[in-house]
Amino acid sequence: MGNAPGSLVVVGSGITAVAHITDESRQEIESADKVYYGLADDVTALWIRSLNPTAETLYTFYGDGTPRLESYARMVDLITSRVREGQRVCAVFYGHPGVFVNASHDAVRLLRTEGYEARMLPAVSAADCLFADLGIDPAATGCRMYEATDFLAAGRAADPTASLILWQVGVVGAPGFSLSGTGHPWLPDLVSRLEQTYGPDFEVVVYEAAQFTVSAPRVDRVPLRELCDTPLSGISTLYVPPAENPQVGVGTDSIAAGVDS
Repeated sequence: MGNAPGSLVVVGSGITAVAHITDESRQEIESADKVYYGLADDVTALWIRSLNPTAETLYTFYGDGTPRLESYARMVDLITSRVREGQRVCAVFYGHPGVFVNASHDAVRLLRTEGYEARMLPAVSAADCLFADLGIDPAATGCRMYEATDFLAAGRAADPTASLILWQVGVVGAPGFSLSGTGHPWLPDLVSRLEQTYGPDFEVVVYEAAQFTVSAPRVDRVPLRELCDTPLSGISTLYVPPAENPQVGVGTDSIAAGVDS
């Protein structure tokens, strides 16, 4: 695979500005013929432009009322067109480039089918930061993660014995993109759904990872009934802790102890 002259590597900026970018990703940014980026802070964008003067933002494709899927498609068209011209392209996305980034996956898949070299490098995601900041081991009780709008639209079930993480809760039900999170029309419906499982007084966490090394993460603990009155942004995540212990089935002790059945 990869006989055509152009190529694509997709990297992530991590969450904390500049500090989370790996050496491998930095090398790809510096050596690329063309760099595109979709980032959440100006500090990282400025730093990337200092590494490679060709760097250009992808956020021009976002606009008021523009469906996110349309914005992603335009990004893919731009990125892949440069690869087809024979350029070595590096696309940089906020956080992990494969987590809630449709354009990165679509571009990689499309270019691979056309015979171009296209790959993705791992990076620090918001989930990694959440586990560290909240002191959560997702293996301890299990963990379910959903995009908030999908959780409602697809009728996903909440498991009260496991951790639940709902991404992009600040724009739940909003078809467009907004870092400010100014619209979340389905938030009352989301709260109502969660209250059915956990009750209105159950404490949840509105979480936002620290974007700069000098800042602290946002960790606001609120009862579900107050969530609609809690300010949310486009990077707000909702963490719902387990409400009860799982039922221990027959044979669990043997499995936990590593005993062969």
